[in-house]
Amino acid sequence: MVPTSTHDERLLARQGPSDWVHMDPWRVLRIQAEFVEGFGQLAELPPAVTVFGSARTPEGSADYQTSQALGRALAEAGYAVITGGGPGIMEAANRGAQEVDGAVSVGLGIELPFEQRMNDYVDLGIEFRYFFVRKTMFVKYSCGFITLPGGFGTLDELFEALTLVQTNKVTSFPVVLLGSEFWGGLLEWIKATLLGSGKIAPQDLDLISVTDDVDEAVRIIVDADRARSKQRQEELEAAAAQYAEPQ
Repeated sequence: MVPTSTHDERLLARQGPSDWVHMDPWRVLRIQAEFVEGFGQLAELPPAVTVFGSARTPEGSADYQTSQALGRALAEAGYAVITGGGPGIMEAANRGAQEVDGAVSVGLGIELPFEQRMNDYVDLGIEFRYFFVRKTMFVKYSCGFITLPGGFGTLDELFEALTLVQTNKVTSFPVVLLGSEFWGGLLEWIKATLLGSGKIAPQDLDLISVTDDVDEAVRIIVDADRARSKQRQEELEAAAAQYAEPQ
């Protein structure tokens, strides 16, 4: 009764059983349902910032305390706080947000065989089966990412965000790295290897902001948000003036 291979393996295999022909149409409906649920529950969310970081960060550690302070500072600045809903850095950010009256603490969880459970400081929680659906929600309903120390999952979200900004899939979307000691080696590698070999352009380095200060991280988000709002207003005024001109 135990399958000898996974659905993904059978789907991606060049040869083998063709049951994917019958299974995938139903899988599409499940994916669609996840999008519908996410859009429906998050549509009226106030301006929000997503905080990423390791699920393995212990409570009481310096990184945990920093994340908790960050969640509180973002909430005080008027932002909802979105995390992956799990323990560690995510729990700390949600916890900090809940300390502020009227703030919204959101957890977008993912179905995993280990580590993940929805933490106790989430006001609105959604569980996803598919990473790509969950990632869409992070980007669509956030006006910026702040990334604390983490592992492969954190790096995945970080570089996907940078790719979306670099390719203009999202605009005016700040990506902040909180913790210069942790991120310093990665940034040096990006400068020396990626930029040094021409794999990225010099202006791509401007897509990343690095700080050790929670207040500065929040300020970067606020400034970018204001700049985006100002640009949108100018575009609306220009469009209105164009239509108001006599023909």
